[in-house]
Amino acid sequence: MSAVSEQLITRSRLKDLLTYRETGHDIAARVRISEVSVNQRRSPTIRRRRLGAELRRLRESAGVTIDVVADRLGCSTSKVSRIETGHTSATPRDVRDILDVYDVSQSESDELVEIARQARQKGWWHPYSAVLMGAYVGLEAAARNVRAYEQQVIPGLLQSEEYAIAMIRAARLSDTPQEIDRRVHVRMARQSLLIQDDPIDLWVVLDEAVLSRPVGGDEVMRDQLVRLIEAAALPNVTLQVLPFAAGAHAGMDGTFAILDFPEAEDPDVVYAENATGGLFLEKTEEIHKYRRTFESIQATALTPEESTTMIEVLVEEPLWKLRPRVSGSI
Repeated sequence: MSAVSEQLITRSRLKDLLTYRETGHDIAARVRISEVSVNQRRSPTIRRRRLGAELRRLRESAGVTIDVVADRLGCSTSKVSRIETGHTSATPRDVRDILDVYDVSQSESDELVEIARQARQKGWWHPYSAVLMGAYVGLEAAARNVRAYEQQVIPGLLQSEEYAIAMIRAARLSDTPQEIDRRVHVRMARQSLLIQDDPIDLWVVLDEAVLSRPVGGDEVMRDQLVRLIEAAALPNVTLQVLPFAAGAHAGMDGTFAILDFPEAEDPDVVYAENATGGLFLEKTEEIHKYRRTFESIQATALTPEESTTMIEVLVEEPLWKLRPRVSGSI
């Protein structure tokens, strides 16, 4: 049996690794993580988004302007716009007042008011809102599948705890140790999406550069590579590597993720990362552009089987060990 094979573990063990490892404060954390799995599909973020889209549709059908709605509510037009785009939650009373303007039926009004109540509930991630982008976590929690291309780092859903700590410490220079710990905790909790009863489908294409940089040092990065092999064995996870040899490719503009939802009334959304956090794109033409980009990257990348083989080789012969040491590399 090869050294790589000896490091591979069973799915039950992977289930433990994909939540949060048994260290110190972790017992209580795992209880909270089990609660996350039960409530994933009840994301208030997706409810708010759905409510906003329906309110916008009803307003346009009624031929009413945003100014009229703002006057009725006694608020700014920008608030009405944020409600319709799902960026701001509306109170049940506000929704009922808005629907009175549109003259909708009582049954439809009652249904949307109930959605407004659900949209104002707090997601499991709310206590950590100071250290994360709650909008993305909320959408991810409700997604049916996620397709992601990553240029620099392992995606959060596939990171080991040690890799996450090293990456966040390096990238968040102003964070306190407590803030780093909270970021890591949320990242590990999100990974329950992969092994819950109704798991999301995750398809990731990693640039070879992601596998070449020893984040956290040699031991941490080798462990992370093994973690990728284990995760790729899950039936709902597909992993591909885009090799350097591919040259120029469709994804060179940057990292992004496409989130698809189970309900037809919840359109896809693209999250494109940047230095300030990221940008959500929802226009039909934007979604189509990124779908075509991802399909091109998929076609250019190694197959899932070839990718797993490559990572297995890198566990034993990592690129950062093979290349000449220039400027103090490991």
